[in-house]
Amino acid sequence: MASSLRALRRRILTPDVAETSLDKRGFHKKSPAAQERLETVGKTFIVGYASAMEARTPADAEITIEQVPDWLRGFAYEGAAMGLAVLDGLPFGRSDNVRRFLRRPLADAHRYLAYVGIGWAMARIPRFRWPKPRTLDPVLVPLVLDGYGFHQAYFHTARYVHGQYRDLSFPWPGGPHGSYANNAIDQGIGRAMWFVGGTDPERVADLIDAFPESRRGDLYSGTGLAATYAGGVDEQELRTLWSRAGSYRGNVAQASAFAADARVRTGIVPPHTAMATQMFCGTTPEEAARIVTELRPVHPVEGALPAYEVWRQRLVNAFVSSGGVNR
Repeated sequence: MASSLRALRRRILTPDVAETSLDKRGFHKKSPAAQERLETVGKTFIVGYASAMEARTPADAEITIEQVPDWLRGFAYEGAAMGLAVLDGLPFGRSDNVRRFLRRPLADAHRYLAYVGIGWAMARIPRFRWPKPRTLDPVLVPLVLDGYGFHQAYFHTARYVHGQYRDLSFPWPGGPHGSYANNAIDQGIGRAMWFVGGTDPERVADLIDAFPESRRGDLYSGTGLAATYAGGVDEQELRTLWSRAGSYRGNVAQASAFAADARVRTGIVPPHTAMATQMFCGTTPEEAARIVTELRPVHPVEGALPAYEVWRQRLVNAFVSSGGVNR
């Protein structure tokens, strides 16, 4: 009976895989290969989400996810985290599914992607059921907002990308750094633009450059992360994005290093990540990940900026001072 109820829950709550079709979304189709890659990423996300919806425990969700091709596995863990966060947001049942999931070593290796998945869930559950920021890693809280921004740009593209909508009074996480929420959301919107633009660097850069200048650094950062983590371009196309980023190359390098760290943490570093890290950071994914770890704040940060943004700015400064952004 319990397994039947979980199967029913999966059918009712899991998005239709057709929602990830570029045709359905109205996204640019650069080439059949790029379309296949982006749609495969979307389908893999749904696989992870569905596995979490039907799993008896968070540990059971890993069984399905670990059968996914290794370079795609992070997207499945992201989807599973969304699914578990949706379950946490329901009025009945457990409310610690995500926390239990992240206690497991395999899921914890994908912690960055899992936090993004929590943000996807926030876009689908009532605000009064959103997670309490104090229950999350205080440094990584903005990654949840990144996930929220990606979701909104992906599913509400006309409003968030073409209409450049911004909620100037976004209520979460609040507190002394509440005003930073829109910066983190923009990073997610920039990441989604890699999908909206079909991995075409010129088209993606055109979308970003249409935004007010004050938002472009975060948008280019999101795009740089997606280009490094998801791929879908050759070296010349990476060079085109690098050229178009101009004064925001430091933001692209910072985000590329974050993506490299996310890959290195899992021991799965596909060739496209190594190529992008070399282009944007001027080094290997392993060395970029080492710099990310070295510069992460280890003590509480005082001042107007959250620890996450202090971390990002340290990375931007590191790559700028090394001369790598002038390549």
